[in-house]
Amino acid sequence: MHDEDKENKNTTRLAEDRTILANERTFSSRMGLALGALGLAVGLQGVFGATNPTWLAKLAASVFVIISILIATAGYKNSKKMLGRLDTYCAEPASTTGMFIVAALISMGAMLIGIILWII
Repeated sequence: MHDEDKENKNTTRLAEDRTILANERTFSSRMGLALGALGLAVGLQGVFGATNPTWLAKLAASVFVIISILIATAGYKNSKKMLGRLDTYCAEPASTTGMFIVAALISMGAMLIGIILWII
């Protein structure tokens, strides 16, 4: 029975490692989704920028800029919360500082794109 308890504990630890790795993939997917929303914002401005009134195209693009910022922020918060709940066994988790930097840079880039969209 002692060996069975040890194997169950090892299985649980490995499951936590898989969950941590899945969390990192989810974070990466969310950052990709945020960048996709930014691409859509730029595309909307490019396609509909010549419409009258011009503020309507800028407003539509701004919605996707805001969505991008929200996705990046929520992705970071959810990933950090998940990493705080689990312990690693064999896997080396990504640092929350690195995740913060990525999410912050995407958010700052989104804000700059939003400003540029309203200037042009």
